[in-house]
Amino acid sequence: MNAEEQTQAWLEAYRSPEASAAHLLCDRHDPTAVAFTLVEPDLSAVSLTWGELAEESRRMATVLADKGIARGECVPVLLGKRRALVVTLLALWRLGAVHVPLFTAFATGAVELRTEGSGARYVVTDASQREKVDPIAAVTVLDVDELVAEAENAQPLAESVAIGGEGTLVQLYTSGTTGKPKGVPVPLYCLASFQTYLHYSLDVSEDDVFWNAADPGWAYGLYYALLAPMVAGRTSLLLNQGFTPESTVAVIEKFGVTNFAAAPTIYRAMRAGADLSAISLRRASSAGEPLTPDIVAWGVENLGCEVRDHYGQTELGMVIGNHWHPELAQPLKVGSMGQAMPGYRCSIVDGQIAINVADSPLLWFTAYDAAPEKTAERFTDDGAWYLTADTGKVDDEGYFSFTSRDDDVILAAGYRIGPFDVESVLAGHPSVSEVAVVGRPDPEGIRGEVVEAFVVLRNGFDGTDALETELKNLVRDQYSKHAYPRTVHFVDSLPKTPSGKIQRFILRRS
Repeated sequence: MNAEEQTQAWLEAYRSPEASAAHLLCDRHDPTAVAFTLVEPDLSAVSLTWGELAEESRRMATVLADKGIARGECVPVLLGKRRALVVTLLALWRLGAVHVPLFTAFATGAVELRTEGSGARYVVTDASQREKVDPIAAVTVLDVDELVAEAENAQPLAESVAIGGEGTLVQLYTSGTTGKPKGVPVPLYCLASFQTYLHYSLDVSEDDVFWNAADPGWAYGLYYALLAPMVAGRTSLLLNQGFTPESTVAVIEKFGVTNFAAAPTIYRAMRAGADLSAISLRRASSAGEPLTPDIVAWGVENLGCEVRDHYGQTELGMVIGNHWHPELAQPLKVGSMGQAMPGYRCSIVDGQIAINVADSPLLWFTAYDAAPEKTAERFTDDGAWYLTADTGKVDDEGYFSFTSRDDDVILAAGYRIGPFDVESVLAGHPSVSEVAVVGRPDPEGIRGEVVEAFVVLRNGFDGTDALETELKNLVRDQYSKHAYPRTVHFVDSLPKTPSGKIQRFILRRS
């Protein structure tokens, strides 16, 4: 069975009207096999088997049902990457409820936006996060540790609800990179797309020690650290703490991680000073922000394999990638995100990366929740193409390159300048740790906009006038005279969403 046939087989199975989330994500797997390796900050770890997960989630489902949670209920969950998280999520899905992900770095405002937007009556959290939820008067707080204690003596749920492939599994919210977060209903049959990515793009094999370091409060972590491994029956590692370069390297070393996925921010931080001498990965993948070419070269020398860039969105999951699976793997092209994933037909429409709706069976996004005007912006007038709002290019071999978010394009003296191209050049300078490029109004009123760069320097470098000139000349000489930054701002950090995406709109206003 080739890749297209395999993805179609998964889609047909997961889109069935009788499809059950609990069955697909847990109950059909070997009960003695390990579902999750749960790692604590001190690097102690326990294994959670599929059988244990099934039993604990059935008991938790009984407790949640007694609270009044039933099919279709949206339930935000604000928990760290701990055992109770996966047990609670599977319990909700057994009841046919809809999970609303919350990130532990959220403040009350972000939690409230998602609880109100989803019409939630309950929020599941723990003592470490409760102060963020208590001020929200419209919801009842369920303490997960109290739920776990109740579940110990509860009878297991006798029968899980089958919501069917079209039923909503998750309501996730966009990251807010360019505006107010929008609700994205995620149907059960999305699992076909997620499994395709895990198998063909990440090439997670049965023998791999797989770790996707992204947080499940966001799309890449939820889709590919939890849902994709669960539907595929692969063991996934979860680290119950935030990111540091040192802890990341320590986990990879101690647990023998062979297949690693993370955002470019993590790779850049690892490059900045972590000891990588004991690491040798079979696969390394990146998503969330464009991967600059310097990280690809660095990975080959320091991680044991190249870092392969992949592209997707909250609304899509992953759709383009430098696929790892031998059936699809192709040589890397510098600056390219790769080629369309099986199950998707992608092209450039009106300058944007776009997906052909009729010819992309794995495409699952149909509309934002209660936002018809925003939904209309995502499709051409005839509904034939989904528009990503990301500008890009594609070559004759089907390799796609990202240019920018459509509203990040810089219009300078009649030129359309993609910030990623300029950022890629600046990121290659030995002084640069992170960089973001934006367009701001030309103070002389001549060019429309001028290019400005915001640069975080590595330790040991100072933001001198000489370095600013050197960085400007680097872009002028290596990329284009019309695109060099007129000003370089040396800053301590860049504004980012909690998932690590740079918020260029804040820099444009600063």
